Amino acid sequence: MNPSAFSWELFAQAPIVGIVRHLPAETLYWLLPIYRRAGLTTVEITMNTAGAAEMIRAVRQQHPDGLNVGAGTVCTLAELSDALAAGAQFIVTPVLRRTIVRACVERGIPVFLGAFTPTEIYRAWSLGASMVKVYPGAALGPGYIRDLKAPLSQIKLLPTGCTTWPTFGGPVPRAWAVSYSTSH
Repeated sequence: MNPSAFSWELFAQAPIVGIVRHLPAETLYWLLPIYRRAGLTTVEITMNTAGAAEMIRAVRQQHPDGLNVGAGTVCTLAELSDALAAGAQFIVTPVLRRTIVRACVERGIPVFLGAFTPTEIYRAWSLGASMVKVYPGAALGPGYIRDLKAPLSQIKLLPTGCTTWPTFGGPVPRAWAVSYSTSH
């Protein structure tokens, strides 16, 4: 396996993306060994977190194997450039940005575009999204994801939002993104 490439095999072992937003670097470095011992394999550090690029670079150096490290909240080409220069293995956007997806597809970098409606989700997939981040995923619950998957079964969905298992209810989706943040 190329240590700089995103591993779908690794992601499939635990299809959960831990989102790090507005956490200090020290907290992230303390949290990651626990995260890994729990069997989780994919983490997203949002670019609106102070020092995000430095954190991505440090996490990639401290955990060179067994962890997919990506950049989230990537909304501009400048943020994309910073994230990739830091070693991000995948990119997540909260919105559908054609320039971001095009740049990622050209570089072979997995990109998870943000969308909510069936039309937005299909458009993101058509543009080349590796997976579509359904955000806010907790807003309408698991029934919404189930309803989306009926006609759009070919599209990989990543429901995203803050939730707890007791409030989730129903079957767990195949992939889920959970936020770790001090912004709530």
